[in-house]
Order: sequence, then C-alpha cells, then structure tokens
Amino acid sequence: MTMDTPAPQRHGRQLPTTEELRIWRDYIETAETLRQQLASQLQRDCSLSRADYVVLLALSEAPEQRMRSSQLADAAGWTRSRLSHHLARMQRRALIRREEPADDSRGADIVLTPTGAQAFHGATVPHLRAVRKLFVDALTPEQLAAAGEIAAKLHAHLGSTAS
Repeated sequence: MTMDTPAPQRHGRQLPTTEELRIWRDYIETAETLRQQLASQLQRDCSLSRADYVVLLALSEAPEQRMRSSQLADAAGWTRSRLSHHLARMQRRALIRREEPADDSRGADIVLTPTGAQAFHGATVPHLRAVRKLFVDALTPEQLAAAGEIAAKLHAHLGSTAS
C-alpha cells in the first residue's frame, strides 16, 4: 500500500492513509505540546493550573460570576466527580466558594470569590501573551485563518457525530 493507495476498509469505512495518519499524529502531538507549554507558563507566571484557569474563566464570564456545578462541569467538559475534587482544592485556596441555591437544594452554586477574581485577572495578560508567543506568532495571518476554519469545521463535525 502506498501513501496514495486507499487503506483497507473495515465495517464499511475506509481507514486513514499513511499520510493522513502522519498529519493526524503531527496535529495531536503539536496540540498536546502547546497545551503543556501554556499550562507550564501559567503555573510559573501565576501559580494557577490549567484546570484552575478553566474554572475561573467560566465563572468570570457567568452572570453574577456564579454557575450551577452541573453547568460548570459541562462548560469545562469534565465529569462531576472530577469537578467536585478540583473545586474542593480551589475552595481551600479561597478562589471559589460553594453556596446552596435558594430555589433548588439538588446542587450547589459555584461562586467566584474576590481572591479568585484577582487571581484570574492577574493571570489573564501573561496567559494571553503566552498564547500570542506560542501560537499566534508562529503562524502567518493566512495560516491562522486556516487554523480557525479547520477548528470550526472539526467542532461542527464532532458536534454532529456526538452520540
């Protein structure tokens, strides 16, 4: 089988070619390296983990800087168990607090504290500088636009194939 030869089919679908697999691996490995470098920079600059930043970002954008824990888990793409464990660590650091909602006792509201807001705001500029340095500046405007188109296409495709 050459790079141009279609791969064997299984269950009615064609398998990726050698070249398609190379592109896939390059994409995955590069995305993981980028995530790791951004996370390391965030930790060095601001003493926040990537997970902390995800939670703080979601809360900072939420109305009244609060969200139901179930909504926060969905926004972060985490299981409720993972979120619960992470929120306990953040609560010990006074970045968030949990409140019982007045209208529903089946869950908790997660609220951004002043300490959490300060930590998030202090992390934003260094984090965005790292995004510029590690991602934006590595690409031409045309490549950046193409990356955006590719991300949008993949996002739409994955949303349409979710089971």
